[in-house]
Amino acid sequence: MSTFQTKDGVAIYYDVQGEGKPLLMIPGWSCSTRFFDKNAKVLAEEFQVIRMDLRGHGESGKPNHGYRIARFAKDIEELLEHLDLYDVTALGWSMGASVLWSYLELFGTDRVKKLISVDQSPAQYIGPDWQWGQNGCYDVEAFVRLCADLTYAERAGAEGTIYACHFNTPSDADVKFLADEIMKCPARVKIDIMRDHTNLDWRDYLPQIEIPTLALVAKNSNVFDWEGSAYVGENVQNGRVEFFENSGHMLFWEEPEKFNQAVAAFIREA
Repeated sequence: MSTFQTKDGVAIYYDVQGEGKPLLMIPGWSCSTRFFDKNAKVLAEEFQVIRMDLRGHGESGKPNHGYRIARFAKDIEELLEHLDLYDVTALGWSMGASVLWSYLELFGTDRVKKLISVDQSPAQYIGPDWQWGQNGCYDVEAFVRLCADLTYAERAGAEGTIYACHFNTPSDADVKFLADEIMKCPARVKIDIMRDHTNLDWRDYLPQIEIPTLALVAKNSNVFDWEGSAYVGENVQNGRVEFFENSGHMLFWEEPEKFNQAVAAFIREA
């Protein structure tokens, strides 16, 4: 296991595979690096693939502080500094995409050259001016219900998350494996970071992003309507959208070959 210590004393887990242009992969809410098991090894045949567990997630330390999107972005900044990486393609899935938007807003593009946003809407809550929020946590009352589920039925909630993230019914083995990874993230962490994440709206910032951006969007996502995730690629300055027709929110798991090919082609571009 590789770890480094952040400036506020938290051990962050990461792994590095392969050589070549660097690709940083950031998983979503409550999830771990293992969610990219179908992708990292294949992509590492051509690129240097860096996977990172956010604080409180997976194998990273689980302190009693720092569960905000901006602090996660700072942890990424410190990891890139620790590894002395430049010209990085940064890929974020779900909440991981929001963390990368925060990173770019706070730290700019000195180290990050390209952005891949995977199935994430710029605003979680649904309101009069936004209908494409997060279908499971779309307002304050839905957040309160989520908190109750995490407090009193955490394992069932983890398994429910896996089913919700799939378009095709996952195998029992996949559900167990992925839910076990989610359970490494304590309920208090899930609640604290979701409280911050759900209240952020990135629509004003997206037009400020100038670096090449690829939005990978699942047409059959149960988590976000595809229009919300596609909005990202349509509203950055140099973006485009690629749709996945046969998968849900975990499109990298359900359509790994297409996902790996799309990511590789984007990195190869000048």
